[in-house]
Order: sequence, then structure tokens, then C-alpha cells
Amino acid sequence: MDIILIAGLWLRSSVWDDVAAELTRLGHRPHPLDLPGADDASTVATLADQVEAAVAAVDGAERPLVVGHSAACTLAWMVADSRPASISGVVMIGGFPSANGTAYADFFPTADGVMAFPGWKPFEGPDADDLDDAARRSLESTAVPVPANVSTATVRYHDDRRSDVPVMVVCPEFSPEQARAWLEGGDIPELAAASRLELVDIASGHWPMVTRPVELARIVADCAVGMSR
Repeated sequence: MDIILIAGLWLRSSVWDDVAAELTRLGHRPHPLDLPGADDASTVATLADQVEAAVAAVDGAERPLVVGHSAACTLAWMVADSRPASISGVVMIGGFPSANGTAYADFFPTADGVMAFPGWKPFEGPDADDLDDAARRSLESTAVPVPANVSTATVRYHDDRRSDVPVMVVCPEFSPEQARAWLEGGDIPELAAASRLELVDIASGHWPMVTRPVELARIVADCAVGMSR
């Protein structure tokens, strides 16, 4: 199966290299997505540019599985909204889609038109406990500032058929039980209406593509097989 991999904030598509290698070994066709504003380091890229790039990747594939990490869970869901009949499903890793009419990822202040990587202090605890010093240095050294036109953009959905797209949420720094509680509490309205939702645990922090790439790839591969039936 074609599998489109969309990295989260500050990450280049190369963060998927180890996951992509394992997916290829398992017989799939991974496509780490080069995002405007990340892989080209453009400071004027917009969220609409990123959605356009992701939709173009879907249009060039055969009923792909769309995988989003962290904030890019919203981007993956916007793709589902744009092409609900053209994808096999969506995998969300360490995140959930923003609600309609809210900001995409306005988590930290912007300066000079970008939201820079804030360092590791905001992520201390379950998010980053499994990252050793080398992994932290590598991620920080390659971090790309997020254009403010992406982070502060308003999320808009248009097609209710996105709720019929199968969804798997991979739970790294939080548990499936916590995710269920958030769903029941109304904290994840976009997934509350999902007709087919699966929650899967992975023993990692927020960046399992770095610390558990083989295990993550196998979870995604199993999902691809299940959603292709």
C-alpha cells in the first residue's frame, strides 16, 4: 500500500527514514512528504500550501494510508476532509485533529514570522523521557522554524464524509485509556463522530519514529493491511 508520512512541527521529512525503511521491507510504498515551510524552509509557506502538497500526494497514489504526527494529525485530517473517498484511512501519532474554526498549532509565540523550536523544557516528562542526549541534539539541530502562516492558521473542514474515514490513533506519551477519557469528555470533537476508530498503545515518548521506528512501522503496516480489507 502507498503510505503518506507527514511529520509534525519543526521536523523534516527525513525524520521518517527508519520508519520508511521498515515499511519498505514489509512490502509497502512509503512516501515521506516534503512539506512547504519545513523541507524547503520557506518562512512564507501557509497551511493551505501544506494541505495542497498533501492532497497532491494523495492524488498521485492509489488509495493511500495517510499518517500524521503530532500537529500534523490535523493536516492528515484536513486531507481526509478534502479526499474522503480517495484514501484508505488515517493514522494519527501522538496527537488529534484540531476542531473546526480553531488555530492549527498556535502553541508557542512567533517572532519574525516563525514559531521557533522552543527547546526541550516544555517537553520534559513523558514526551521526551525516552530521547537520549544524542537524539535531542539531532532533533534540535535539524529543527525548522514553523511559519506563522501555518501555526496560527484557522482550521476549516467542509465535508462531513471525513467521519467515515477509518482512523487509528497511536498513543505514545499518553495511553489509550486517557484518549478514551478525552473523547468521552468532549475534548476531541473531530474524532467523536468517527465511525471507525482504533486506539493503539506504543511504549515511547512523543517521537516514536526516532526511538521506536521499527515498532511504529509495524503498527502502521498492520493498520494498512486492516484498512485495505
